[in-house]
Amino acid sequence: MSERIGKVTLNLDYYDGQDFYSDGAIEEHLLQLVKENEPDRYQDLILREKNWAVMYHLSEQRENILAWYPMEPSASVLEVGAGCGAISGILAKKAGRVVANDLSKMRSTINAYKNKDADNLEIMVGNFNRVADNLEETFDYVTLIGVFEYAKTYIQEPDAYGVFLDKINRHLKPGGKILMAIENRLGMKYFAGCKEDHVGKYFEGIEGYPGTDGVETFSKRELEKLLDEKGYHDYKFYYPYPDYKFATTIYSDEYLPKKGELRNNMRNFDSDRLLLFDEGLAFDGIIDAELFPHFSNSFFVEIGKKEEHHA
Repeated sequence: MSERIGKVTLNLDYYDGQDFYSDGAIEEHLLQLVKENEPDRYQDLILREKNWAVMYHLSEQRENILAWYPMEPSASVLEVGAGCGAISGILAKKAGRVVANDLSKMRSTINAYKNKDADNLEIMVGNFNRVADNLEETFDYVTLIGVFEYAKTYIQEPDAYGVFLDKINRHLKPGGKILMAIENRLGMKYFAGCKEDHVGKYFEGIEGYPGTDGVETFSKRELEKLLDEKGYHDYKFYYPYPDYKFATTIYSDEYLPKKGELRNNMRNFDSDRLLLFDEGLAFDGIIDAELFPHFSNSFFVEIGKKEEHHA
C-alpha cells in the first residue's frame, strides 16, 4: 500500500500501523508548517519560531554534511533513519533514486511534504529490519546520518554494530559506500561544557556512558577499531566543523584546520551549556599537537563495501 504526496511515494507496505516514538506536539506543528509553506520560506520560519526543533528539521544548513559529496546523477541511495527529511532533499537533488526509511509515519509524512517535488524519492515507512529483510534492491550508497549510534535499538543482538553494518553491506552494489555521520564522544565541545547530544548529560560520553543504555558514540580510534574488527578496512574519515548537524566546513586528513580557523564554537542551540574554557584557543593547541582528528566534534566516514567471500 502506498500514498502519494506531491511527487513523493510514501510506501506503507511495512508499516505496523502505529508510531512507536514521537517528539510529541512539535511534530504536528512541523507537519502544519511544511504543508503550508514552500522551502524558500523555511529560513523565515526558523527566525520567527525561535524553536530548536523547527531549526533542526527545516534548516537548509543540515544538508551541508552531504552537499559537497560527489555522486553520479544516476546513483541510487538508501537513507536509513530519514526522520523528517533534513537530508532526503539534498540526496534527491544529487542522485537518481533515493529510498528513505523511517519507523515513524508522522516523520515520513513531514519528509514527503518537505520534499514533495522530488519525483525520485520513495519513503518506506517501517522497522528497518523488516524493510531491509524484504528489500532486494542494492544501492550505490547507504547513508547513516546520526543513526549508527542507535544500532543497539535497531539490532537486538550482542554484536549489534557488526550485525547492523553487515545488514547494510548486503544492500550495497559492488564498489558501493556507506556514508556515516556521527558525533565523537571525545569531541572538544564535550570537554568545554556542552551536554552529550543524545542524552543531555554533561560528560556522559567522555566518561563512557555509565548511565546510558541504547545509544553511544565513539572516539576516532574506537570507530577505526570497530570497523577493522568487522572487516571494513576501506574507510576514510572527514571532520565536519563545528559538527555534522550544522557543518560550515568539512576538513580531511589532506586538509586539516590551521591555527585561528576554529572560532565558531557556540553551537549548542538545543540546551544550556557550561563555558569551561575558550574552545578556539584549545583547538589551536590541539592543532599544534597534530591531534585535531581525535578531538573533532563529529566525524563523516566513507566506508567501502566489504566483499563477501564464499567458500
